[in-house]
Amino acid sequence: MGLLGLALAALIGLSLGLLGGGGSILTVPVLVYVMGFGPKEAIAASLAVVGTVSLVGSLAHWRGGNVDPRMALLFGAFAMGGAYMGAHLSAFVGGQTQLVVFAGVMLLAAASMLRGRRGPGDGEGPRTPRLATTAAVGVGVGALTGLVGVGGGFLIVPALVLLARVPMRQAVGTSLLVIAMNSAAGLAGYLGRVEVPWGFVAVFAAVASGGIVLGSRLVKRVPQEALRRGFAVFLLAMGGFILYQNRAVLLPGPVPAVEASAADR
Repeated sequence: MGLLGLALAALIGLSLGLLGGGGSILTVPVLVYVMGFGPKEAIAASLAVVGTVSLVGSLAHWRGGNVDPRMALLFGAFAMGGAYMGAHLSAFVGGQTQLVVFAGVMLLAAASMLRGRRGPGDGEGPRTPRLATTAAVGVGVGALTGLVGVGGGFLIVPALVLLARVPMRQAVGTSLLVIAMNSAAGLAGYLGRVEVPWGFVAVFAAVASGGIVLGSRLVKRVPQEALRRGFAVFLLAMGGFILYQNRAVLLPGPVPAVEASAADR
């Protein structure tokens, strides 16, 4: 792994530490377009990396009092079931299609971030959402995790804030614990079907873990709104790039051989 890969790994960890999400949205494109992995291999490796790094980050946030373990276990239990199911469903979806779905998720996440609505978590006490609502959202986020290799933090954080009125900083730490649970279940669904490069995963996760520890310490000092909007702009650019690279799925007609072969690996 070169210096660029190490720098990107640290950036992924930093994103998770500061925002409680976004790590896997960065990891899959990095593994595919920078490291040269195939889509399915990248998704499985992403789940291993993000799950490990999120667990490290959740411990750092726990020490700072920014984790709600009861809510993490409640939401995470449903998400794990969805993630395992989504990983098995991925066997019926082509690699290019997975990347297109992934790009669509990025664009939706960016649009949500740019709206910048103030959630009920700001200034209201926490509450327990209805079990049916928690189950539906948890399973949905989990299924997306397993299908396209996202930890779901960009969905989990708003869900915790809006459904459970968890304060933003506590939602970030709680999200990381849910992501770790989510990613573990999704990875279990890939094991035996996709080869995971464990040596690479160990190095990448170790560097990213340093980034998430730093991010968890900076979360109280960095203006969250400015950071969220900057990240949203990045998501728009990356999502558009991935859609362009895999436009053969959306548009009829030939695609240059070099691009098609890269996306189908």
